[in-house]
Formats: sequence, C-alpha cells, structure tokens
Amino acid sequence: MATVLHLLKSPDTAVARAVLDQHVRAGDRVTVALLPGGVALDLPPSVEVRRLDADLSYAQLLDLIFESDHVVTW
Repeated sequence: MATVLHLLKSPDTAVARAVLDQHVRAGDRVTVALLPGGVALDLPPSVEVRRLDADLSYAQLLDLIFESDHVVTW
C-alpha cells in the first residue's frame, strides 16, 4: 500500500478523479491537498482532503510531500 498525495490547483478535475479512483481501488492511502484554485471533488470517504491556508499550512504541506511515496500535481 502506497501513500499518494494529489495536489489539486486546476478546476478541471476529470482526469484527476480517474487517477484518484485508481489509487483508491489499489488500496493506497490517498490524500488530496487543495491549493488555491483547486476544486473539491466528490471523493470516497477514505480520501483525506486538506485545504491549504484553511487546515493545512505550507510547512505541513511540505511534510506531506516528503512523507508520501507518490506526489501527483494537477
């Protein structure tokens, strides 16, 4: 099981959602960090959603990046 962090900045989420679903089905631990301009997706309950400057600081974001096995930016 991998730890995957998706950084969402684009409001276009169709491809991001497809890839997120693949990670969830594979049993990966998935976290989504919404950056300014990012749109919250209708995600499965197992996906943790964090919002930069709301419940996630830049320092915490950096920690998430280094703790993750994979980081995907959108």
